[in-house]
Amino acid sequence: MSGAAPDGSVISLEDVHKVYRMGSSEVRALDGVTLGFGRGSFTAIMGKSGSGKSTMLNLLGCLDRPTSGRYLLDGIDVSDLDDDRLSAVRLGKLGFVFQSFNLIAQLTVRENIELPLFYRGTPPGESAEIAAELASRVDLGERLDHRPTELSGGQQQRVAIARSLANDPEVLLADEPTGNLDSATSDQIMTLLRSLNEQGKTIVMVTHEPDIAAWADRSVHMRDGRVEKVEERRR
Repeated sequence: MSGAAPDGSVISLEDVHKVYRMGSSEVRALDGVTLGFGRGSFTAIMGKSGSGKSTMLNLLGCLDRPTSGRYLLDGIDVSDLDDDRLSAVRLGKLGFVFQSFNLIAQLTVRENIELPLFYRGTPPGESAEIAAELASRVDLGERLDHRPTELSGGQQQRVAIARSLANDPEVLLADEPTGNLDSATSDQIMTLLRSLNEQGKTIVMVTHEPDIAAWADRSVHMRDGRVEKVEERRR
């Protein structure tokens, strides 16, 4: 089954295959996926281990390339870009939120949020202002000088979300964003992601939890590297 790309897609996958060679055998991690993600949409990608959902997220994040097929991101065919141009696309168009937060323990909340701005060459004074605004946006304005070890898991994930917004990306890619959190904190994080989506951010989230996927407008179920079914939800 395919989920054909809708008009106005910010992401389009066209007959995408990803094959890994292990000795004399091949593993088809993605097997002919055609799928579109509309601008401002919120999609959950679901499936068992080995279904292809993590491979898809890596491709969407320009962390890997398809073996064949096309990946268009905001109208740009990124399938064959070299590493430098891929890095520029990641920095300019994509924000990442991880299950393990991936914060740098030695840095403060402000400094963690500023990291993408540093790599983009934003002047220090401007980046500090942006970091403060984003920290306030995720209700951590009074924690700018704290370090990750001084924060709860939910607070650390909110820092990670603020960091993902630093370069005002087109798309947020979230990999099990509530996987290390309790139910109440998970609801807080999903409320925040839902709010960002309602403000116009396109969100693609990998999760194995149906109650977390229910926050999205659409669930794409993967099986053996293929799109098995697509569930749409009305809000």
